Amino acid sequence: MHAPESVPARDALRAALARLLDGLPPSQAAQAVERLITNYRGRTPTDAPVLRDRSDVAAYAAYRMPATYEAVRAALAAFRARLPHWVPAHHVDVGGGTGAASWAVADAWAGETPGTGAARGTTVLDWSQAALSLGEELAAGSGEPALRDARWLRQAIDGRLRIEPADLVTISYVLGELTEADRGVVVDEAARAGQAVVIVEPGTPEGYLRIRAARDRLVAAGLRVVAPCPHSGTCPIEVGSDWCHFAARVSRSSLHRQVKGGSLPYEDEKFSYVAAVRDLPAPPAAAVDRVVRKPQIRKGMVLLDLCTGTEGLRRETVTKRHGPAYRAARDTGWGDEWPPAPERDR
Repeated sequence: MHAPESVPARDALRAALARLLDGLPPSQAAQAVERLITNYRGRTPTDAPVLRDRSDVAAYAAYRMPATYEAVRAALAAFRARLPHWVPAHHVDVGGGTGAASWAVADAWAGETPGTGAARGTTVLDWSQAALSLGEELAAGSGEPALRDARWLRQAIDGRLRIEPADLVTISYVLGELTEADRGVVVDEAARAGQAVVIVEPGTPEGYLRIRAARDRLVAAGLRVVAPCPHSGTCPIEVGSDWCHFAARVSRSSLHRQVKGGSLPYEDEKFSYVAAVRDLPAPPAAAVDRVVRKPQIRKGMVLLDLCTGTEGLRRETVTKRHGPAYRAARDTGWGDEWPPAPERDR
């Protein structure tokens, strides 16, 4: 049965994952998750699929899909803020596995129709047939036609990759699995095929460096960065001193708590990302500064660490005497644009 149209994507995904775990012994899932964690934190590059069989795939889906979904969804929200009227007709999910990024894309443009009037569609590419099969099974529980009717195609994600032309290409939590040479080829192919490219990696120093290298390749290929950076110039962060990353709140399943031994019902997924576009009919909204650290709220003031389009990294102090701006700063979160739209209008 399809999920009702009114069910939010994250709730439909969790319901599908809960059904998946009904027949999987928790101990077996936990063992598979332990082995997969290191790979998906990007510390063990390989030239073979990480997900080998259904038990691997089920463990990965239960453990990683909600976090990957939230990270990609947060990146897409920032992308959409710059291009609010653009709707992709065709999305290609490179290394999409069980389809977390495709769920996020379906939700980001839920109910919207491309300007061309064409139906929205998704193609998921991955080298693991087990992941693709399970992803297709889970997608049957989505309320979004673009996801339910997606194509799930087996494809080597390496230097041989070829991507059909698409409005949007996503690559999430994939580059860390590849050799350095294959990373370059995959990013270049995404830049060639996609009108827009969104790449997400773990929010670790290593993940940030992969995003930074991918960002350079996208710019060299003629794409324009629209998020999170307010510019397409050189990243102002000094390598080795810091790294650019953000956080998305994820509700933790019982499997998360079993594996990690935690008791909190949530965790924060740290991620790094870049979103870039080629020439579009409607140009992106004017770039504004980005909050790149958790705002520090102190008595009568808010400290905002910003990445800017012209001044590099800088800190802005907003106090009570700034009136509406101070109230806006108190509601501003890590990863948000600054100033927010109402204050820019003011």
